[in-house]
Amino acid sequence: MHLIAPSILAADFGNLQRDIEMLNQSEADWIHVDVMDGLFVPNISFGFPVAKVAYKYAKKPLDVHLMIVDPDRYLKGFKDAGAAGITVHFEACPNLHRTIQVIKELGCRAGVALNPHTPVTMLQDIIADLELVLIMSVNPGFGGQHFIEHTYTKIKEAKKLSEQHNPGLYIEVDGGVDQSNAAKLVKAGANVLVAGSAVFSSGDPASVISSLKHPEKLLQS
Repeated sequence: MHLIAPSILAADFGNLQRDIEMLNQSEADWIHVDVMDGLFVPNISFGFPVAKVAYKYAKKPLDVHLMIVDPDRYLKGFKDAGAAGITVHFEACPNLHRTIQVIKELGCRAGVALNPHTPVTMLQDIIADLELVLIMSVNPGFGGQHFIEHTYTKIKEAKKLSEQHNPGLYIEVDGGVDQSNAAKLVKAGANVLVAGSAVFSSGDPASVISSLKHPEKLLQS
């Protein structure tokens, strides 16, 4: 069974406790925390204070996605803020192997994200050391973007690498994930779906999470 990781980037920050408690009661497995610095991506989201608030109320693991330059400076800070997993971008890490080792030494799940233009083959030499690969299905920086169709091919490529070198790998997809493509993403090989706008823009977020968790029901309806 695949996992669902709603992104609180799309939550109501004025009612963050309420939204996190909704996630606690839902079929969500992780809580995805998108951190943006305005440099690596053209947007700024939030940092340690909001992550700590999320951790205070969350009963599910925080899946922290660092869309920032030089993430090594902040790995321990996010671990201390409650991260169960930390994902850094391939494009932001000149010494990626060392960065991954530090994340593991901190006791967090170590992940690497790939922007839409970065081929999966770039992970060939490090995939055995990873616990998660995040395939970006939009250009990172803003929620609510349209899904990039080539993502399916990249998921299949990541799945093939995983089968060869790291069968227990999480293959996560983030960007434009909703009820229309969840089943196809899982079929391609994704086993973690991140959804933000699709969940929090809905009148019934918990129901959307349930439908993403069980996309086969959508196909039957």
